[in-house]
Amino acid sequence: MKTELRKIIHIDMDAFFASVEQRDNPELRGKPVVVGRNGSRGVIAAASYEARKYGVRSAMPSKIAIKKCPFLIFTGSDFSKYKEVSNQIREIFFEYTDLVEPLSLDEAFLDVTKNKINLPSATLIAKQIKEKIKEKTQLTASAGVSFNKFLAKIASDFDKPDGFYAVTPDIAQDFVDKLPIEVFFGVGKVSAQKMHKLGIKTGLDLKQRSLQELSSNFGKQGKYFYDIARTIDNREVNPDRVRKSIGAEKTFAFDIHNIENIYERTEQIAEKLIERCKKAETYGKTLTIKVKYSDFRQISRSKSVNYKIKKIEDIMQINDELFEQIDFIYNPIRLIGLSITNLDNQRKEEAFQLSFEFNT
Repeated sequence: MKTELRKIIHIDMDAFFASVEQRDNPELRGKPVVVGRNGSRGVIAAASYEARKYGVRSAMPSKIAIKKCPFLIFTGSDFSKYKEVSNQIREIFFEYTDLVEPLSLDEAFLDVTKNKINLPSATLIAKQIKEKIKEKTQLTASAGVSFNKFLAKIASDFDKPDGFYAVTPDIAQDFVDKLPIEVFFGVGKVSAQKMHKLGIKTGLDLKQRSLQELSSNFGKQGKYFYDIARTIDNREVNPDRVRKSIGAEKTFAFDIHNIENIYERTEQIAEKLIERCKKAETYGKTLTIKVKYSDFRQISRSKSVNYKIKKIEDIMQINDELFEQIDFIYNPIRLIGLSITNLDNQRKEEAFQLSFEFNT
């Protein structure tokens, strides 16, 4: 008996944070806008398409972004507003299916193989969703449609912004063969560089490598790379993914090295972390501290306890032990992060974690 091909949609909002700011501030429309903090330590959280024309991208340091576009417009961030809009969009998804797997505030997978409106065409459903998002939020989304998550994800990025692309079974292999390896979902910068050194530059190059060779060079990822080069991705859309960690971090405006100052800032981060644990209604037994030095070296130290970490005092007590393993004297600090893992959340959680920076 032939297995029915799944019908998967990937929806990706276009320059989401920046687009929300442009929607709410008409004077910003058509201009190079970024959400983020200006300054020597600022980082771009999102860039409008007008800013992207100058090479400005999310996660780019602000000082580099300004060099690329001297007249860049910075806006403050309002994550409560972004989440509210995200919830509006998700309500639209649930009109069609309960099989919704959010990846972040601005993107999600939907399995519409069987859907609430009994429409056999995933293409028509994706187009309806795009239209409803535009009508309800005045924002545009790009959609990708295919028979697995890998192809749907790639397709949604193929014709941005306000794009739509479908990868059907009859064109799938040719589509993957021609793709540059850098755009493969799951192939990061390091993996791409390694593949280039091995002479792998396209999907066709990847398909010509054996499972043994890929496993030898990329470990467990080798099997995934072997499969996707052949358009194989059996991962299901999972609406019940469980949050594995809760974290908070802070990049400082200036390097700090005074231990009292470091302790005070860490306590502020711990307060934010406990707030997030309370909001998520889940607690854990492992605390990790991440430290990034002024020269961008990064280290982390962890400790597990036999009780739930539920108070700031719990964090700081464990932190005292971890501090003894970290050099705070000779190396100034530019970032400190705290996270809690080994969580007790047996209940279903949202698939994304909000771990954006906060200002103090």
